[in-house]
Amino acid sequence: MNRHQTTTMALLLMALLVTLKTSCAETPNIVLIMADDLGYGDVGCYGSLVNNTPHIDALAASGLRFTDFHSAGPMCSPTRAAMLTGQYQQRFGRIFDKALSGVDHRDRGLPHAAVTLAEMLKGQGYATGCFGKWHLGYQPPWLPTSYGFDMFRGLSSGDGDFHSHIDRSGNEDWWHNNEIEMAEGYTTDLLTRYSIEFIAAHQKQPFFLYVPHLAIHFPWQGPHDPPHRTKGKDYEADKWGVIPDPGNVAPHIKAMVESLDKSVGAIIAELQKRNLTDRTLVIFTSDNGGYLTYGPHFKNISSNGVLRGQKTDLYEGGHRVPMAIAWPGKITPGVTAQTAHSVDLLPTIARLTGISPEEITTDGIDLAPLLLAGKSLPDRTLFWRAGEQSAVRRGPWKLYRNKNITELYHLDDDLCERHDQAKEHPELVTDLRAAWNTWEGDVNKSAEQYNQ
Repeated sequence: MNRHQTTTMALLLMALLVTLKTSCAETPNIVLIMADDLGYGDVGCYGSLVNNTPHIDALAASGLRFTDFHSAGPMCSPTRAAMLTGQYQQRFGRIFDKALSGVDHRDRGLPHAAVTLAEMLKGQGYATGCFGKWHLGYQPPWLPTSYGFDMFRGLSSGDGDFHSHIDRSGNEDWWHNNEIEMAEGYTTDLLTRYSIEFIAAHQKQPFFLYVPHLAIHFPWQGPHDPPHRTKGKDYEADKWGVIPDPGNVAPHIKAMVESLDKSVGAIIAELQKRNLTDRTLVIFTSDNGGYLTYGPHFKNISSNGVLRGQKTDLYEGGHRVPMAIAWPGKITPGVTAQTAHSVDLLPTIARLTGISPEEITTDGIDLAPLLLAGKSLPDRTLFWRAGEQSAVRRGPWKLYRNKNITELYHLDDDLCERHDQAKEHPELVTDLRAAWNTWEGDVNKSAEQYNQ
């Protein structure tokens, strides 16, 4: 090799190193924090005058806060399945219309053929960690390490005692990867500690940190409320915790929300300590709306603001949730009324981490043009199914159905869903119903391979 060739090779090598360095610097870490049952009106930046949430409010103020973001379902497992796969959860079967049961579904979980956000990012060289509530499978091989996560610590079930870590069936439910490894401490605090340790351990490489908190799901226990569950006892009929005044659950919720807020603050502080803030995309949201009441006794629980309905409902209170996305220097702080959905996170993160659209399968859209350039999102129709309930959203119009009930609302004028306009717009009702039937046929067809 002559001198000219040697010089040329050296220049090409330098150019390659510069490209790799630039690419690495621009590839963000991903921190996805998801609260459980946190209502639209439970945090300060969404109007709460009860709960003090300075850290969540600061995160929202530093990024883009959505006022029209929707979870894929009004319960726990459905949204988790959709968010992590970028697809409607119904593509994996009707089992994901509702929460997975610790009694009926212990030998089932998210299909292994589903490609998750963690698997996608792991293929890009990311370290991946899940610390929190999984609820997409109760035991191996349906735990996070089978879906692209390098590490998992937390609970597999839908709810566990925040102190004793016993699930509602009376089982020990605190995992380290695929083995039970019980730990002492309040659930929210433990998950925060694990998250901080993960950031410290992986600060020199891209990482995906998924923190699906248990708070504020029942049992309704703040840090100073007593433990409730012990191993070997069935708590199906006594799953709510020690609530001296069932008519006013709010004090317990306040303690849980504020503990959650401190967790968000601690994770953000760790990013700042490691000089990772400008290289990290942070997402905060909830898996569904909050409970307002539960059964005949429990009242004054959570808040969904002015929204009608609550968790389990397909009225807005069941699935319109808090959402903030921050990336300093990349996302201009502000508030957006653009409509977005759980299935949008995977294609958005794919785009921001350099994965081409051809490499992913998704029902969502890429939010990056909105996040990075303030561009409007394309028009589309969104769908929900939860048992016998269904909903369709197109622009400001929403069709809601439940058994023999058919209602139509114009959300721009009637966010509270009080003025049914179905009789005034029968052609629109027919059109939206036909769209939903087409969608249901499509997702049911996709689910056939998992229902055998």
